[in-house]
Amino acid sequence: MQRREKQPRLFQAVVDIFTLPDLRQKVLFTLGILVVFRFLAHVPLPGVDIHAMEQLFDQSQLYGMLDLFAGGAMKRFSVAAMGVYPYITASIIMQLLVPVIPSLQSLSQQGEDGRHKINRITHLITIPLAAIQGYSMITLLGAQSPPIITHMGGLTITSMVLSMVAATIFLVWLGELITERGVGNGISIIIFGGIIAGMPSMLGSAFVAKESPLGLVVFVILGLATLVLIVLFTEAQRRIPVQYAKSTFRSGRMYRQSGSTYIPLRVNTAGMIPLIFAIALMQFPATIATWFMNPVGVDPNFWNSIYTTFNSGNSLPLALAYWIPYFLLVIAFTYFYTMIIFEQMNLPQSLQQQGGFIPGIRPGKTTADYLNRTTKNLTLGGALFLGIVAVMPFLAKEMTGVHALTLSSTALLIAVGVALDTMKQLESQLTMRRYDGFLK
Repeated sequence: MQRREKQPRLFQAVVDIFTLPDLRQKVLFTLGILVVFRFLAHVPLPGVDIHAMEQLFDQSQLYGMLDLFAGGAMKRFSVAAMGVYPYITASIIMQLLVPVIPSLQSLSQQGEDGRHKINRITHLITIPLAAIQGYSMITLLGAQSPPIITHMGGLTITSMVLSMVAATIFLVWLGELITERGVGNGISIIIFGGIIAGMPSMLGSAFVAKESPLGLVVFVILGLATLVLIVLFTEAQRRIPVQYAKSTFRSGRMYRQSGSTYIPLRVNTAGMIPLIFAIALMQFPATIATWFMNPVGVDPNFWNSIYTTFNSGNSLPLALAYWIPYFLLVIAFTYFYTMIIFEQMNLPQSLQQQGGFIPGIRPGKTTADYLNRTTKNLTLGGALFLGIVAVMPFLAKEMTGVHALTLSSTALLIAVGVALDTMKQLESQLTMRRYDGFLK
């Protein structure tokens, strides 16, 4: 009976969203911005050999993953080839610098005004990062054999870099418009739109390649199982009980009141950031090797060996030299990034300032040690989960024999996280208006 009640409630919630004028306007505004993003992703840069680009992206997992996030814009080498990733990189750099630089740390403690200043610095860092990334991408593609970019003049490169930087800043602005006037986190919605847009062509390539029907069925089952696993670990958390003692002065007397709440410590606090760090580090030697290795038909040199070793497309047993270090790097980066986030939250000091305490735990250093120990234990589960999800593309290929499809774990993590966050925001909007939402 419960399942029958939930199904119409989901459809009723969708009807309620488009019945309410303000909420309907937010949803339609978000969809309109995504349409603008998809138009921009099809504006090409001049002088690019599209056929050679497709071959390069099919051979490299890193390029293929970035192209999936960009919704095919990178494989077409459009002006939006970089997407919002320079801004994401700038945001990660700022997160790492805030606890290290005292001036930034003081800004982070100044409330809303401090966050605006940090966001402004992040925007300023995005511009040179986008220029460097765009120039590096053009130089790398121009150094391929045969060259993918046929015209490498100074004026051509300058115009291409400026176009790519302008498109990145424009996409960041569109994302902030979604955050302000639409539904969900705008930057995440832009990335989500690119991921979803790239999936139909990837599925179509599997049918064109005429893969094994049984292998496709097993691949779909593994994909669904990975999706369920991601949802479970994304939502999993441990609730640490907290009590607050408040004093109020009434009628000339002091009264003490108590309240209780909890601190939600997530199992997967780091999200998909460790996967991005790990895959970038693993693909870096192969990317450098493409500049110096001999082309096909010429005797291989040292850089050909480096490229072969750090290629994720190898078969067993050579593939283990790539995937085992990748698994271990994901676990290491998960611990590193989670600890940085936990230090920035400064939960023990916040609890002490607000008069809160954990029952049975002394305030101060004892509380800090308890929260650190609990966070490390939870991170072990989250790190193993991310490690398994990271190697899932390799496991899926070896178990199914399907090569035309790629089970991108990072893309699934982003898509699930954005979908859940957007649904929760819509749920809260409906609940405020006393409508039934999606998740109840």
